[in-house]
Amino acid sequence: MSEAKKVLYVEDTFENRMLIRRILQADGFIVLEAESAHHALQVLETETPDLILMDINMPDMDGYTLTQQLRGIPRLGQIPIIALTANVMRGDRERTLAAGCDGYIQKPIDVDTFTDQLNRYLER
Repeated sequence: MSEAKKVLYVEDTFENRMLIRRILQADGFIVLEAESAHHALQVLETETPDLILMDINMPDMDGYTLTQQLRGIPRLGQIPIIALTANVMRGDRERTLAAGCDGYIQKPIDVDTFTDQLNRYLER
């Protein structure tokens, strides 16, 4: 990767943020974190990431609603938003895509292929 890519990870669980931060930083990514949807909106006032990882189940606002809000902000419209979620029931993937996510990765992640998955979205 020639230039470090910036990823915003929106996730309310500290341990999940820590794991993803370690994996991505080890592969040269710059990682921004938000522990809630409202915090993500604050971060996005001053930062423009290359990719957003979106937890779906959060206490203040779910990832579906936040994704829909972000899709309404012109400068963020082309940023890939990838759902990173434990929601694996029938229809969950389709619901995330219908909300405006560009992709869907199930938790628990495969640490050996995770950054390759993200790089495929960044190359589009």
